[in-house]
Amino acid sequence: MRIEKRQVEGQPLTVIIEYPEWNDSVESLVRKIGRMDISFVGKTEEGSVSIGISDVYYIENVERKLFIYTEGDVYRFDGSMSDIESRIEDTALVRISRTCIMNTDHLKEIRQIRNSHLEAVMDNDEKLIVSRKYLPDIKRIFRNEGL
Repeated sequence: MRIEKRQVEGQPLTVIIEYPEWNDSVESLVRKIGRMDISFVGKTEEGSVSIGISDVYYIENVERKLFIYTEGDVYRFDGSMSDIESRIEDTALVRISRTCIMNTDHLKEIRQIRNSHLEAVMDNDEKLIVSRKYLPDIKRIFRNEGL
């Protein structure tokens, strides 16, 4: 595989994929690139803001309200966990508990804590509890990304 990059002023980001034959790897790559453009509308007291999927650290349901957490901000999201899950297939977002979806691109480590519980530590040192029920989903994402 060959990767070429070039900056073009005044043009939107464009990805060109050249391949000798269409196969599952090419199809998966096209889906992943398409999913990078996903964004969510978060609400603040000042109004609404668009949040790119790469900026999301995790999404949490707290008292029947959804919140999107970025590196340093928190936004309210009008929707449900199932709304989000329907949009995040083939992305780095993965459900880690009944109430939380985490972005594995911002995951620093997963470690075992007391009583066989697991803890995810994010790049910003935020700590999330990982339910063992969802651990296979996290492992699947790492296998698919070749980590």
